[in-house]
Amino acid sequence: MPRTIATATPVELAELVAFLKPRHRMILQTLRANGSRQLSPVTGGVDEQGRIVIATYPGRAKVTNARRTPEVSLCVLSDEWNGPWVQVDGTAEVLDMPDAEDALVDYFRSISGEHPDWTEYRAAMRIQNKSLIRVTPTAWGPLATGGFPKDVAERLDANG
Repeated sequence: MPRTIATATPVELAELVAFLKPRHRMILQTLRANGSRQLSPVTGGVDEQGRIVIATYPGRAKVTNARRTPEVSLCVLSDEWNGPWVQVDGTAEVLDMPDAEDALVDYFRSISGEHPDWTEYRAAMRIQNKSLIRVTPTAWGPLATGGFPKDVAERLDANG
């Protein structure tokens, strides 16, 4: 049986954005005040400017950390566990209400499409006092898949 071979495919920004758009499962890394890392599983989308957008609440640790130190990293995962993934490093900005309202509409659209009642959605975002983290990619790793290194797979296949 042939082995799955790991891949690492370098991409330009346009290819990165195309890869990110259908993927909404992410791990966001921010830095705590003491310099240690803080990880948060998040749902994210991509806005029209190619920024990764994440809805959250202003009191969350990720928001506090991103305000203080805007350099963040994300691991963007595929829905299937063994699917391709990528690490994206970027600069975060935090938008709070009322400035976040239109950006939260864009966030929703980037993940779920059109809402059946935008007035209701906007009201819910105001009541919840939602914030939005917007990450502008500054660097990214190759698009990666798991598996064996090619030379290991070839040795395994050759030896049964």
